[in-house]
Amino acid sequence: MTIRRRHVLSLPGLALAAPALAQNAARTLRYVPQSDVTILDPVFTTAYVTRTFALMVHDQLFGLDSQLRPQPQMVEGWTASEDGLDWRFTLREGLRFHDGEPVRGRDCVASIRRWAQRDALGQVMMARMAEMAAPEDRVFTLRLSRRFGPLLETLAKLGPPALFVMPERLASQDANRAVTEVVGCGPFRFLPGERVAGARLAVERNPHYVPRAEGEADWAAGPKRVHFDRVEWHVMPDGATAASALRQGEVDWWENPPNDLLPSLRRVREVVINPPGPLGVFGTGVFNCLHPPFDRPAVRRALLRAMSQADFMTAAAGTEPGRTRAGVGVFTPGTPLANDEGMAAITASRSIEQGRRELREAGYAGERVTLLAPADQPVLAALAEVQRDLFEKLGMPVEYLVSDWGTLVQRRARREPPAQGGWNMFHTTWNGLEGINPGVMPFLRANGAQAWFGWPTIPALEEARLAWFDAPDLAAQQAAARRIQAVVLEEAPFMPTGQYFASSAMRRGLEGVLTPILAMWNARRV
Repeated sequence: MTIRRRHVLSLPGLALAAPALAQNAARTLRYVPQSDVTILDPVFTTAYVTRTFALMVHDQLFGLDSQLRPQPQMVEGWTASEDGLDWRFTLREGLRFHDGEPVRGRDCVASIRRWAQRDALGQVMMARMAEMAAPEDRVFTLRLSRRFGPLLETLAKLGPPALFVMPERLASQDANRAVTEVVGCGPFRFLPGERVAGARLAVERNPHYVPRAEGEADWAAGPKRVHFDRVEWHVMPDGATAASALRQGEVDWWENPPNDLLPSLRRVREVVINPPGPLGVFGTGVFNCLHPPFDRPAVRRALLRAMSQADFMTAAAGTEPGRTRAGVGVFTPGTPLANDEGMAAITASRSIEQGRRELREAGYAGERVTLLAPADQPVLAALAEVQRDLFEKLGMPVEYLVSDWGTLVQRRARREPPAQGGWNMFHTTWNGLEGINPGVMPFLRANGAQAWFGWPTIPALEEARLAWFDAPDLAAQQAAARRIQAVVLEEAPFMPTGQYFASSAMRRGLEGVLTPILAMWNARRV
């Protein structure tokens, strides 16, 4: 179907936005997300778009600032025993859910418990939890059976699934089923009657939200002051339509314009390209460790040593200077745990002939490789194309299965052999926040059936990962991180494919936008 730009607001679903735009455009922030929000429950999915939505309507006990430090958000203050086992948290005055009910300590306890059932970091914390209680309305307590160093960082977890506080009646529901009612205590309220699946959703300013009184907004920390009455999310059918809507002033902010469209957008006087965030995006090529040929570490290692991060990142983000980085290990570059342990596996000279030889020596017997690729995710599709080319050059026959991302997500959960509906490999990307420490990196788990997709069983990696949780200081954490990277680059449960940097684009005159986390508070029109 050919879409004429002047008729974009007459598309199904978008037509509903026209009255609001006409009535109060100055007080409405119009945002183009990376995709539709198909799941509204931030505990049930790791989708970034759901996390961004949840940041509007929910709130967190602690917020992560730009220095990756946890700062009190819903919490007014806290105390901890000298041995680090007993913690007491007091909530701020005036916190209320959107249904008018006050936020109580028991809501926090129920929210922590439900979230921890689905989050790897939360599961480690709960394994050391002796008791959670809410002795008073504005108080909740945590009593540990064993010291847990990153406790506050865990309560401030921002990467999906992030820890948000819901009413106890919702947080008590089964964590394996998505909650469909959206009741938060955040700075915006969801408007379910305006949601059109696949097209748009809207929130309005929560008049009863009380921001923190002190400080300045800094990522997820500081006061969440709202300057717009409404925020509308408009899902665009393609990049060209989104670019044209931004040029014409029909939307204010586009989350993720492709890098190849940035030069043309820069030529538009009323459009501003935001500099990329410091943590960027990093890629991982995920091996299925259950089935041949990638059940053998030597085969996985041969692929790791044959691949080029520069090839993958150029395909993902283009050749514009400063947009990509190769020579990237396990942890996000520039963060405290990034290190150079074992990096020769990535940075040493390599050749296709060397890769073929290492595959033969590893016992590779010509098995066909089932590679999954999503047609509706351009970056991931580009990474998959580079992977397919590498397989073919190495003499590995490929079954290349292209689908939409939702279908890929369903298939990657299957543990059967590829011939029975399973898979051998897929590529994905992560926000740099998901590479800052082992607690927020689900793909580092190597405990078999309990691990992330790919299900590796690598006792040495699990031992090193768990050692990080026991580390008493940064030096000990860094030592654990070096050991983790050494094991990953030797056993190769996944391939680090490098780092790239993406920008968002917005109309001139929109200021105060917290682009690194895509927060909707603090933004204002000037």
